[in-house]
Amino acid sequence: MADAKHSGGPVAAFGGGAAAAAAPAGGRLRAARLGLWLIAGLLAIRQVAVVLATPRGDRLTDLETWVGPHGVLHVKGSLYETASFTGTPFSGLVLKPLTNAAERALGWSWIFGTLLLVVALGLVAARALPQPAGRRTALLAAPVAISLLMLSLPVRNAFWLGQTGVLPVLLVLLGLFAVRGERTGGLLVGLAAALQPTTLLFAPLLWCTGRRRAAAAAGATFATGTALAWAAMPHDSAVYWIRHCAGTGLGGPADARANQSLHGALLRFGLTGPLEIALFLALAAAVAVLALRRAVRYAHDGQLLLAVAVTGCAVIAVSPTAWQHQLLWVLLSVAGRAGRRASDRYVWPVAVVLVLTLPARAMLPQMAVLNPLRDNLVLLAALAAATAVPFLSRADEHYRTPVATRYADPVPARLRHVPLVPFLRRVLTRPNLLLELLLIRVTYAAYSQVRVVARGDRATAEHHGRQVHSLEHFLHLDIEHWANHAMVRLPRLDHFLSYYYETFHFVLPLTVLGVLYLRRPADYRWARTALGVATLLALVGFWLYPLAPPRLMPGFGFIDTVHGVQDFSKPEYGALTALTNPYAAMPSLHFGWALWCGVVIAVVAPRWWMKALGLLHPLFTVSAIIGTANHWVLDAVGGATVVATGFTVTYLLSGPRARTTATRPPELRKATPAPVSGAALTTGAVPSAGAGSGTGPVPVADATPSAGAGSATIPSQATGTDTDTDTDIDPGDPRPASAAR
Repeated sequence: MADAKHSGGPVAAFGGGAAAAAAPAGGRLRAARLGLWLIAGLLAIRQVAVVLATPRGDRLTDLETWVGPHGVLHVKGSLYETASFTGTPFSGLVLKPLTNAAERALGWSWIFGTLLLVVALGLVAARALPQPAGRRTALLAAPVAISLLMLSLPVRNAFWLGQTGVLPVLLVLLGLFAVRGERTGGLLVGLAAALQPTTLLFAPLLWCTGRRRAAAAAGATFATGTALAWAAMPHDSAVYWIRHCAGTGLGGPADARANQSLHGALLRFGLTGPLEIALFLALAAAVAVLALRRAVRYAHDGQLLLAVAVTGCAVIAVSPTAWQHQLLWVLLSVAGRAGRRASDRYVWPVAVVLVLTLPARAMLPQMAVLNPLRDNLVLLAALAAATAVPFLSRADEHYRTPVATRYADPVPARLRHVPLVPFLRRVLTRPNLLLELLLIRVTYAAYSQVRVVARGDRATAEHHGRQVHSLEHFLHLDIEHWANHAMVRLPRLDHFLSYYYETFHFVLPLTVLGVLYLRRPADYRWARTALGVATLLALVGFWLYPLAPPRLMPGFGFIDTVHGVQDFSKPEYGALTALTNPYAAMPSLHFGWALWCGVVIAVVAPRWWMKALGLLHPLFTVSAIIGTANHWVLDAVGGATVVATGFTVTYLLSGPRARTTATRPPELRKATPAPVSGAALTTGAVPSAGAGSGTGPVPVADATPSAGAGSATIPSQATGTDTDTDTDIDPGDPRPASAAR
């Protein structure tokens, strides 16, 4: 494949990358490259430090299956008597003679050897990117690839547990992209298959892409290695290939969530016996055929790294067992480009990186209905890459130049020394829904985790509670006790506010975001950014000032109407709220998020009664958090402060809302608009004012007449009232509205 008949193949990538690296780069590019290499180095150091800081008995536990007292290197009988060794007999044949060297230095050598393997894998993958690649891509791809590998769960497991999952991937990439000669490349692929048998699926890829000598060499090497192992260890080979059905019964249970193969998924769905085996074989054959067809097509298109990634994802799906350290193929699929719009181009890479770096519980909520998705998340990503994701061909007009994102007209910086942030510019089009959902879910998971980690100790939280109570008493704001007991005396009010407290905190912000996304996409972006900034500031407050709410203050006489009676005699008296953080009270995000909802509704709602209903929400919320003794009054003040800061920061860094930035063409700015007729509204064009002015129709987005007799307001995406982003009109488009559509 390295000798493919495409000028943009990997051979050109090697030369192009070296030439780009040798060419003088600009100062910013050099700084970015240095920064990325620094990040990659820090991540590598962190991975090694985590392993070395782990107690000796808890690190490299999988490596103990080789060098431990009862490890493979010491076993006199069968390799599989330890019940922990899951490699092929060929693996034991190659490594078993290394007993003495392994006992002395394999631990340290394994750690730094794995580090070198990961670096080599990142370098080869970066240089195998499809051509033509710009200077920026050539210079920055290697440190980015190494950083992503260091962050991925398969590599982290390989470091910590002492696993060999990186080696087969590296052997395949070296055989396909680095070495010269088909037979040598096939030899490396065959060695990888001898270590991980389903990797032999790369042999048909080589054959179908014209490298038949390499395919034959791969098959011969795999057969030779397996035969040698069978001759040297016939019992173990029979156990592996026959009794355990190619390793299905080795290691942990095949239905464990760590097994991200089709076989493991079928077992988790409750299928067993001959029916499950037949269904697995049928599905595996279908996935292999479809993936190989796609891989061959991408290889002929010059996207050889993507072809390898698609085949590797099929390897994961069709393997009897695909443990976590064997899942690196999915990460390589970020080399493909999916999506014709610029806003869609990041969906697949972001999804893959999140799936391969975060635990499944951070990707999906802990809901029983989502268990099938959460338990098979990596498998679904592998199946999508192998069979479904519509990666663009290099011949597609949008491969190099996606449909650009439309921005509102630029505005001057709000403050002289605070420049506007480019990526926060006002966007007039709707963002990608899947990407937004991914980011919202992961952000909330991180927010929940930080809340738990930032939990202070009980004494400090109670001390801060007394401080807040004393300050409120000085300011005559200490109404919490009166409000709490007054609410308890009114059962209906108690039930209503307790239900309101538990329900609307999440429901209403998500509803507002959903409505803005569907109806007002331009407003959705600034509102979402303001909410994110406010939440981030609140996390800082939780970390720096752990505060016990009134209900957890002993001796103050508050009644916890939501969580029930707390036993203050026990050190763990906040256990009913231990899943979050009982001391994350200052600032109150219950009130902060409610105030955000009220402000956003008041700003964008078209009717006065809608604005009034929106402003009732923070009023009900502040009554609920104080009446239920879950917050102090000053907590609500803190929540209002972080929300106000969120709106202010968003305004300073990205300017006003998009509807105020759409300007009319210069030749029309001094014209007095004439009344708009029904025909003009129908055609989407507004005649300019003044007889004989010579100006034609202008876009709807720029045709909002000033207030006055006969004036009319025409909704447009620039004002955030259009519900269909596909009919948005660019404020700078000189065509009539009907033509722009």
